[in-house]
Amino acid sequence: MTARAVTNISADANIRLLEAFLEMMAVERAAAANTLKNYSRDLVRFAAFCTTRKETLETAGGEDIAAWLCDLEADGLAASTAALKVSALRQFYQFLYTEGYRADNPTSSIDRPRTKRPLPKVLTGKEVEALFFAAQKIDGAAGLRMQAMMEIIYSAGLRVSELVGLPLGAVRANERHLIVRGKGGKERLAPLTGKAVDAVSAYLGSRENFLEKKKPAAASPWLFPSRGKTGHITAARFAQMLKDLAVSAGIPPVKVSPHILRHAFATHLLEGGADLRSVQQMLGHADITTTQIYTHVAQDRLRDLVFSKHPLAKKQDKSG
Repeated sequence: MTARAVTNISADANIRLLEAFLEMMAVERAAAANTLKNYSRDLVRFAAFCTTRKETLETAGGEDIAAWLCDLEADGLAASTAALKVSALRQFYQFLYTEGYRADNPTSSIDRPRTKRPLPKVLTGKEVEALFFAAQKIDGAAGLRMQAMMEIIYSAGLRVSELVGLPLGAVRANERHLIVRGKGGKERLAPLTGKAVDAVSAYLGSRENFLEKKKPAAASPWLFPSRGKTGHITAARFAQMLKDLAVSAGIPPVKVSPHILRHAFATHLLEGGADLRSVQQMLGHADITTTQIYTHVAQDRLRDLVFSKHPLAKKQDKSG
């Protein structure tokens, strides 16, 4: 058998295993399309590296994985990015081990690259109030829509993709919650404040202003329709609307984004005494460790508050 034939067989084996893994992730784990794309890209690159070492995805060992990570580090890859690639390999080799393709999991000897996760940026309560006040000053249907979107994203802590993709049926008259379809197609109930319910009700009376003139209102399935290709306001458009709102509110636009509003929602809840598990459910996080980052933000903000506002702390600063 020629060297080229051996290479072709190895490539076919890699493709077969990769396709089986991605199918499992899509069907059993309901992995998002972007996650599948990233996993596929990383595993294809690792497979190419294995070929240079006369190995396949099925036969590669811990030393091959370590060598690949060293190469990536030498190329200047950030530790946070390397950690994502290790995660893809862990998932893949756990699948091979579980399905009986391998008798071991070679990633078990690989340490996760150490990363220092930055704390999310958060708006203060006064800054959020300023944004709402600025939204109230916008005239007409555009103002009603902006108020409704602001009330929903801040009272329910939605991702921007969840907000702009809300179907009209997600909200029901006088109900204090809405149905959100999050990552992986998972649905959750998101609570709404009374002000949010009122804002949405007021907006619905002017929703037809954002529909195509020649089509009936029932033709659009979206809560926040637009005349663009998607049929609804895009995430990029809402982000720009927020920047404009920040300018009107006297807040530097760089401090405001849809995701920063989500951070503010979580942090303000924890500062107000909400328990971590409840915040996790409202955010739609699959793993509570993702939510725990907000406890650090809340603790830092409370510490700063004590140091700046507590009378004894002020006295000590003066005496020092």
